[in-house]
Amino acid sequence: SASDVWAVGDNGTILHYNGSTWSSVSSGTTQSLSSVWAFSPSDVWVGGGTILHYNGTTWSSVPSGTIRPVGRIWGSSASDVWAVAGDGSGGEILHYNGSVWSSISTGFVLFSAFFGPSGSDVWAVGYDGAILHYNGFTWSSVSSGTIQLLFGVWASSGADVWAVGGANGMILHYNGSTWSTVFSGATSPNFLTGIWGSSSSDVWAVGETGDTILHGTPAG
Repeated sequence: SASDVWAVGDNGTILHYNGSTWSSVSSGTTQSLSSVWAFSPSDVWVGGGTILHYNGTTWSSVPSGTIRPVGRIWGSSASDVWAVAGDGSGGEILHYNGSVWSSISTGFVLFSAFFGPSGSDVWAVGYDGAILHYNGFTWSSVSSGTIQLLFGVWASSGADVWAVGGANGMILHYNGSTWSTVFSGATSPNFLTGIWGSSSSDVWAVGETGDTILHGTPAG
């Protein structure tokens, strides 16, 4: 909510906003933290050099089963949380089922982000244009039509999914059957790093240098 916001960063930094002020909260680690996802004030996850969980009172480290750095973390519910992990030796997709984390190897393909309209419709995007789709049972590879690094993904529905990345800025859109490039090159040399929206007609993308913000509506 607007009075319960979390931010994470280097050296185990965790900040909390209570609606009026930001304050530092002890994380119990000095490792860099790169992503945060919350389901409720007493169920917050953080990914980075380790996986942390907040139970409403304290932060604690949770065994993830991997020694690789953990990147983006996202979930559809408190018992369906996904995270990516990877380094020079390979990549993994991690899943939390409400009690333990498990790991799926992605070989030497590294993934950057997750998002989905539901727990049975989840997308992962990553290096060399890699896109995976989860149907609630298995992950399968889907052609993106690009070999550019994809760094962010967001969806309003199963037929309205967006991904961003590319060395000069690229936006891809999925219409329920195929992925297509709907924007490319106009932000050179700004790599697009994130995408989010409030609805299918209100979608925002941001770039890595901090001076690129794009706003648009679906192009089909």
